[in-house]
Amino acid sequence: MTTVYFGINDSLMVVRDNNGAWQAEQQLVGKTVQCIAADPQRPEVLYCGTFGQGVWRSDNAGASWQPVGEGITSAKVMAVAVSAGERIGEGVVYVGTEPSALFRSDDGGATWQECTALQSLPSKATWSYPPRPWTHHVRCIGLDPHAPGLVIVCLENGALVRSLDGGISFIDRTPDGPMDTHTLALHPLAPGRVYSAAGDGFVRPGNGYAESHDGGASWQRPDDGIAWHYGWGLAVDSADPDTQIISTAVSPDRAHNPTQAESTLYRRSGGGGWQEVRTGLPERQGILASELAAHPNTPHQFFAVNNRGLYHSDDAGQTWQRVGIPWPDHFRWQHVHGLAVTS
Repeated sequence: MTTVYFGINDSLMVVRDNNGAWQAEQQLVGKTVQCIAADPQRPEVLYCGTFGQGVWRSDNAGASWQPVGEGITSAKVMAVAVSAGERIGEGVVYVGTEPSALFRSDDGGATWQECTALQSLPSKATWSYPPRPWTHHVRCIGLDPHAPGLVIVCLENGALVRSLDGGISFIDRTPDGPMDTHTLALHPLAPGRVYSAAGDGFVRPGNGYAESHDGGASWQRPDDGIAWHYGWGLAVDSADPDTQIISTAVSPDRAHNPTQAESTLYRRSGGGGWQEVRTGLPERQGILASELAAHPNTPHQFFAVNNRGLYHSDDAGQTWQRVGIPWPDHFRWQHVHGLAVTS
């Protein structure tokens, strides 16, 4: 059974494929969901981060939840990731907060330890989140299944930094690295490859997408064909590391402001140029930037969710169909946070 999770309207939507009939339910009602991640080796175990209500864990594929945040000093949790390769009984879990801090749990979220070396990086003095310039946060965390201990932390706004030892020490941002990554991806079939959808393109056109082939030490920006350079969502085909989709807008307002929203999707395959994808998707006007995810076990299958609904592609992102679940009118004015797919 495929299950899709995303946060909207102060709750977590849990959408299950029941023999071709999709069924949706709300969980964590009243919680401002920001991020969600499943244990790659135990997909029924999930961790959900909320803005102001801490971290929650489910052991039964989202049917019920318990708070797990002892040792995390901020209840504003913006990023969560579970390691596929770094395991101590359970998968090691990393959480990022606002203000920017990184925490690690080796026991399934029962206890947490701060990775304090993050606070000593020289670039920290320049980190700032524009809507709340007095603060900043960890936007996303990337874990390499081929290199246990490699942790990539993206600070919004100001840096992409790396740890090679599970958060004990950090390497500061590189001069050619993305500064404002919104979504980060790594791939089990492509050791060392890192993909970034970033807001850098808003101030430096051509910088909304970046990729690295050496674990984030150096970066290239193959963006031929992308017209809108504020990158937001990103996903990579689980069976093909050379097929990616990205959601973009002209500016942050167009990506996130419901009264000005206008966004689109681009697709790239085989190392060629990017092409805009429209078949089966709503018109660009009025669409907030989509969250994107690839099915972890089914080749060429993607999901996208925005303020108009949940969409599915089974041909590697070339065409899309709307998933038939109820979509209340007030969801049209809500920004989706987080998207995870399990089976």
